[in-house]
Amino acid sequence: MRKAIFLAFLAAFSSLLTSCGTTTTATTGCGNGCLVSGVPVSLTMTDDPPAGVSVLFFQVSLTAASLQPAVGTGPSISLLNGNTPIQIDVTQLQALSAFLGTADVPAGTYNSLSLTFANPQLVIINHSDSALSSSCAVGSICTLTPALDNSATVDFGSAPFPVTVSANSPLGFLVDFHLNTVIQSDLSVNLGVANGITLAQLPAAVSPVAPPFGFLTGAVGTVSISQNQFTLVAPWGKTFTVDVNSSTVFADWPPCASPGTLSCLSSGAIVQVQVASVESNGDLLAAKIVFLKLQSQSPQVVEGTVIGFGPMQIKLILHNQFPNSTAVPLGGVATVTIDSGATFSVDSGGFAIPSGAVFSGFSNLTFGQELQLAVDPGSMSCVTNWVLTGSWQAPPSCTFSTNNVQLEPSQLSGIVSSIDSSASSFALGNFPSITFGPGAPVALSIPVDTASQTIYQGFATDSFSGLADGDFVSVNGWVFEDDNGILDPAMTQPFVLAQTVTQHSAGIF
Repeated sequence: MRKAIFLAFLAAFSSLLTSCGTTTTATTGCGNGCLVSGVPVSLTMTDDPPAGVSVLFFQVSLTAASLQPAVGTGPSISLLNGNTPIQIDVTQLQALSAFLGTADVPAGTYNSLSLTFANPQLVIINHSDSALSSSCAVGSICTLTPALDNSATVDFGSAPFPVTVSANSPLGFLVDFHLNTVIQSDLSVNLGVANGITLAQLPAAVSPVAPPFGFLTGAVGTVSISQNQFTLVAPWGKTFTVDVNSSTVFADWPPCASPGTLSCLSSGAIVQVQVASVESNGDLLAAKIVFLKLQSQSPQVVEGTVIGFGPMQIKLILHNQFPNSTAVPLGGVATVTIDSGATFSVDSGGFAIPSGAVFSGFSNLTFGQELQLAVDPGSMSCVTNWVLTGSWQAPPSCTFSTNNVQLEPSQLSGIVSSIDSSASSFALGNFPSITFGPGAPVALSIPVDTASQTIYQGFATDSFSGLADGDFVSVNGWVFEDDNGILDPAMTQPFVLAQTVTQHSAGIF
């Protein structure tokens, strides 16, 4: 008899990834094609880059994930559906998780896991005191396809292995991707270096407040109101079946006769699903569904981190897009013109934003903010003849205009330097080189406000009282400009409203 095993990528700089299918019918969606008594397996990734540069973007493709059975018991099992590579932006996984995929494997004992990576892309700002290879000047933003030293495959054969896959026994792995170790002093990438990528088994217990299965963004396929489910097509082409129940939360939903129900969901809509669990038939149960855009709206929506300003213009490092398009280079720099009368809003996702946190116009922009922008039809223009070479060069560029600017949660990591219990706030400093905005002023610390809705993960006590000076944490939250536009953004120290606060074990990523 065969059981289902669930592949997932979580990151503490984190991404939890999972999908469903079988080794014999990998081209179909999960739905009822998955076997009963699935066994969830999750992987968690983190990063911590070298001194002297700030990593703005680090993307790598997972091209193979192979589970090795005990000697003599059968062939290795691929955990990638259809062996389709999955691109992972590690720098966007500091405090979130991203659900990826599942595979169907025989029950039994397994001795190791092998992960193969390819096509790393690195975008940095050079904070050092000299040019890199004479082509990346001090203070400039540069991109590179780093060389992969040694092998592109990482084998995990020691603890927690061997592991046993059996019915009704969830199984999860935590994969830590340490960029400060993996990226070498010459900025090549060595995946096999000691403590570069590490593996641990996740506990079987599932948090009802912050389910560990992570987030999945995609386009809605079909909607079945009678069965309380819909299908979701991920950017890499995998189709998932997503179930809802009375506990599912609907956030940022468009005007509808029955807001907060599947009747408001239509084919082609782009949504983000927080996965509560993988059910026995392989369906995903949604804890939360956040509406992103309708297919009939702006033909393109992009997300990026603010890295620069100009008169009614902003510069972004591009991290995401809806729908997916090869014409828009992720990791590229976009110069965006803001239309007169453009709408500014906060993507609260159901979180209560306090009145003092304002994002209503150009004056409320600051470095390090994550923005979602609706591209004005016909305005997108990207360099088409740009080719990533083996040497440093300027990132690919795009220009477009927008009439809709939405503030999304950003991710920031550092050491807790002080705590103000009376105000339910703390200060974060000693940042690793995952940048909080390359043009931002050098600050010893950045204030972080919390609220009753803030979720704490990984602490001995998962509440504000669990925080302690010296904790190494990642914060997922909204970055607000702190002077309401009085000062130039380059002179402003922002503050963060924390949606989640995640502690990293042993004080490292």
